[in-house]
Amino acid sequence: MNHRLAFRVVVVATAFQTLTTCAEADTENVLQGSVRAHDPSTIVRQNGRYYVYATGVGLRSKWSSDLVHWNEGPAVFDRDQTPAWTGGVAPGFRGHFWAPDIAKQGGEYRLYYSVSRFGKQTSAIGLAVSPTLDPDDPLYGWRDVGIVIQSHDGDAYNAIDPSVLQDDDGRQWMAFGSYWRGIHLVELDPATGLRRHLEQPPRRLASADSIEAATLLRHGDNYFLFVNHGQCCRGVESTYRVLVGRSDCVTGPYLDRDGLAMSEGGGSVVLESVDSRIGPGHIAPVAGDESNRFAFHYYDGNDQGKSKLALASWTWTEDGWPVAADVRLSGPGTRPQRDVRSRD
Repeated sequence: MNHRLAFRVVVVATAFQTLTTCAEADTENVLQGSVRAHDPSTIVRQNGRYYVYATGVGLRSKWSSDLVHWNEGPAVFDRDQTPAWTGGVAPGFRGHFWAPDIAKQGGEYRLYYSVSRFGKQTSAIGLAVSPTLDPDDPLYGWRDVGIVIQSHDGDAYNAIDPSVLQDDDGRQWMAFGSYWRGIHLVELDPATGLRRHLEQPPRRLASADSIEAATLLRHGDNYFLFVNHGQCCRGVESTYRVLVGRSDCVTGPYLDRDGLAMSEGGGSVVLESVDSRIGPGHIAPVAGDESNRFAFHYYDGNDQGKSKLALASWTWTEDGWPVAADVRLSGPGTRPQRDVRSRD
């Protein structure tokens, strides 16, 4: 294998067929330290530190001062503090939370997280809040608020993989979903962080045979919906790739570059596997970052298919489509404090 090649970045030109690759990064551009991660959240900054949360026992946390050197932080939930409601939602659940997302609202940070079992639809998205992300702050501590949305066998959706966003009018939304009938959207109450309009069914945004890991992003006058197609959690056999659609309204419809609606299986590829950099997934913006940086995970074919953190930036074509650039992958990393199981 050519170890100098990183992810193929699909340049979305007229037919988005021109491919570029990242040359081998110099040492200071390779992510270092505690880089093992799966399903990273939005990266948020507080008091000079960047924080990211990820799938793992108790929900894993990491922090960095420069987005390059990463340190392991404490779990959100200790083993004896797993919310009591989780066992009723997903029988057999053992505290291995998935795919969080985080946003700041007023004086608190809101962390949305997934409770499920692999291949099951009996799932829920929960919410925990804290006034600070700094574990050394006396005010630090996550308080569980409860269930935002729950799914049962036979529902039109699977309640995992949240992505939260505030629109131009100050309304707050959460995209979510995995397999079943695809990616859905609900409105959140800014006062509580919980779901509004419980009587209204979630709106479907995107559909495909294997789809999950939605991310909502606003750029200029448009909203973008990133999703993963393919299979995660299989190490070097993973087939994840990232697709995108665009809309002038957060509720859709989201169309790809060819005008095909994502609700009808559309989506333009923006990241896929190349060589030993396998299965890129779960786009995670750096909140408030004017350089349009984002994180994602991938499976390292040079390191037994371990899932690791990567960082890149969006650049934008003249007609307003995102192109991934400046991709920075991870080095060998340090041993994590907890096992990084993919899903369950």
